[in-house]
Amino acid sequence: MRWLTDVIYLIVLILTAPVWLTKMAIRGKLRTDWAGRLGCGARVHASDGRRRILIHAVSVGEVNAVRSLVSRLESRADLELVIASTTDTGFTRAESLYGDRHHVVRYPLDLSWCVRRFLRRIHPAVACLVELEVWPNFMSQCDRIDCPVMVINGRLSQRSFRRYRLIRLLLRSSFRRVRQALVQNDVYAERFKSMGVLAGSVSVVGSLKWDNATPDHHSSEVLAKELGIDADRLLIVAGSTSPGEHELLHAAVPPDVQLLCAPRRPEWFDGAATVLDGCTRRSTGHTGGNPDRYLLDTIGELSQAYALADIVVIGRSFGTLHGSDVSEPAGLGKPVVVGPAVDDFRDIVDILLSKEAMIQCNRQELAGVLHELIDSSQLRSDLSHRSMEVMKGLGGASLATEEAICSMVDDSSVEKK
Repeated sequence: MRWLTDVIYLIVLILTAPVWLTKMAIRGKLRTDWAGRLGCGARVHASDGRRRILIHAVSVGEVNAVRSLVSRLESRADLELVIASTTDTGFTRAESLYGDRHHVVRYPLDLSWCVRRFLRRIHPAVACLVELEVWPNFMSQCDRIDCPVMVINGRLSQRSFRRYRLIRLLLRSSFRRVRQALVQNDVYAERFKSMGVLAGSVSVVGSLKWDNATPDHHSSEVLAKELGIDADRLLIVAGSTSPGEHELLHAAVPPDVQLLCAPRRPEWFDGAATVLDGCTRRSTGHTGGNPDRYLLDTIGELSQAYALADIVVIGRSFGTLHGSDVSEPAGLGKPVVVGPAVDDFRDIVDILLSKEAMIQCNRQELAGVLHELIDSSQLRSDLSHRSMEVMKGLGGASLATEEAICSMVDDSSVEKK
């Protein structure tokens, strides 16, 4: 079966090569870590007999999501962590967050020989896949070496579920091999079961992201100082923005109010800089001619920017995309404004809206909403208090996930004796 899977992968790779090679060239990613993507690299040697946990976080969002969980697991003297990431930005972010304490490696392509090579290097006791990433060859190879696989912070959006159901017969054995799935809500739980995960192996524990609202005040102060942000004046932070939203925000925010935009993808940085004419760019450190516009064109500093904000606008929610995560700024007690496109984060958005802890509006209403928030410190204070209270009540996923992982490690140790 794995050879059939490899053949299918290779056919798809060859047929789609003009598309993905062109995209990689445009985004400047052709010089990626190809050796790592093929499973090559230095062997991660065992240390002191500790049990090794592999955590696969595909990109920046997933790498950030496991921060609280990693903090809990690294306090266990009997465990050793290896963080794997697929994308270049995810790998860079993982190096920044965890590289001084844990091994950070590139996650390989799901070709059987790449996966085998990767697993021989890492030799995990338990593999934890963040959100989904149930790749057939990886699941098969883990089964062959008796490495139990867990899905943590499990999430299966409606769009992904529709696509997966079309090839459910091909994926069913992979999902069946998931030893335990810790998912974010009841809807996701039913979708995982429908794809083949045994009902008794699925648990709803909430989102790991709900435990991550822990501001780093020193780093935030450094960011503000180096960008030249005036702490005595109101600052609006627009996080994970996309093309088309920068024009909207630039027009909606009055010229005398500070606006910081943090585009979701590096390839959107230059376009945003053009729209925010005269902005100060974080990457260059060059102070622009417009003292009220800032561009966060770096990876991994959005949390610090959120901590500085008086108002937060959630990007990718005012266009044709499917929203960005609202939980971190809400957990920090920031007044949050989100657009109508929130399909990928519908559950937490609905919870916050039901408690009047966030404002949702469309493109035409954004300027009016922001002016109202700018003019009313009381409205900002009320939203701040309610959002923080809601997020406090939703915490606990990191603890539940830590306990499940440790239990899996213990069970695995017993089985192999």
